[in-house]
Amino acid sequence: MSEEIFITTNTEQTQELALDLAKKLKSGDFLAFFGDLGSGKTTFIQGLAKSLGVKRRIISPTFIIVRTYLINSGTFYHIDLYRTQSKDDLFGLGIDQIVQDKTSIVAIEWAEKMGDMLPQKRIELHFKNLAENKREIKIKKYE
Repeated sequence: MSEEIFITTNTEQTQELALDLAKKLKSGDFLAFFGDLGSGKTTFIQGLAKSLGVKRRIISPTFIIVRTYLINSGTFYHIDLYRTQSKDDLFGLGIDQIVQDKTSIVAIEWAEKMGDMLPQKRIELHFKNLAENKREIKIKKYE
């Protein structure tokens, strides 16, 4: 496992960090997002999606849970598990199949709700509010 820690103080810096990460992503990559409400997860994913070539406006899929976007390398899934209650919900949404799709890039907010369904090979992004508009973003890569 490798780990890097970044501090951002505005939306632009958070999305610039996402751009840097997006340049290194490839089909089959799985990104697991952790952090409190308002800690910058969706802001980061907006920058990530834009960098991957998504032209549409990116909004959190809190109520529909899964949003799918076509990108040059295949499919980008933005998933928000905030409203899910159990693993049965995840199976019912087909998340187990999405996770195994090696032609896509998957970004899941509230990834802790996946429990042992989290893939072994993943990139974890941990967000923590430090002050108003200041956040710590810890990126851990598990090979």
